[in-house]
Amino acid sequence: MKKPTWVVDKERNKRAAANETVWLFGIHAVRDALLNPVREKLRFVVTKNAFDRLGDAVSIGLKDGGPEPEMCEPRNFAAPIDPQSVHQGAALEVKPLDWGKIEDRCMGDGVNPPRVVLLDKVTDPHNVGAILRSAEVFGAQAVIAMNRHAAPETGALAKTASGAMERQPYLRVRNLADAIVELQGMGYMVLGLDGEAEQTIEQVVDGKTDRAIALVLGAEGPGLRDKTKETCDALVKIDFAGEFGSLNVSNAAAVALYATRSS
Repeated sequence: MKKPTWVVDKERNKRAAANETVWLFGIHAVRDALLNPVREKLRFVVTKNAFDRLGDAVSIGLKDGGPEPEMCEPRNFAAPIDPQSVHQGAALEVKPLDWGKIEDRCMGDGVNPPRVVLLDKVTDPHNVGAILRSAEVFGAQAVIAMNRHAAPETGALAKTASGAMERQPYLRVRNLADAIVELQGMGYMVLGLDGEAEQTIEQVVDGKTDRAIALVLGAEGPGLRDKTKETCDALVKIDFAGEFGSLNVSNAAAVALYATRSS
């Protein structure tokens, strides 16, 4: 019996995803990937100088089944990455990480009230990388973005994250509103950051920092979509000292995470 077209397409997409690889570059990104035992490593291109800077990470990566280093000269760097990339003499081909599902990552540790960051069509890998760094610093359970219209796992994102991509869960979902509803069902208070909101984030979380809190940020310019706004429990703004203020989305994420830290 012939398989339905949708089944064939689903199987094809699954195979394509399994075959997808990412080239990480830069000393910090490559070192942390080599040290990550769950990261599947395929090819490692490195200069002598970078090899020395990576130190024990190379031998640890080899023990975890990583590839033998391919030594090359700086002027003839063999990795198939953008020549303008600041690779610092190190590049590592890997398979993308699978962080599992929301229910697996966002329950919290039972000690500290959990925090989660959701991104509504934030596509700039540099912004997402910086958000991953802030999420790790402030102990967020996960950063959640959509499968489409979001920054995928790339070398540029990993370099900006400066190693955080290996440790900070970055989940991808089909529908952001459904993810918000799922978090609400898990007890999260979901706050959408909107510059035109009437209440500040401090006002809304006052006396509630012991709760699980999810923060939703939109792309610079468009901000949150209407459906996202409607699904959040409340819309909040970051208070500014003057009459006008604007923050890059990655800076806004850091400020919001700090503002919602538990006392």
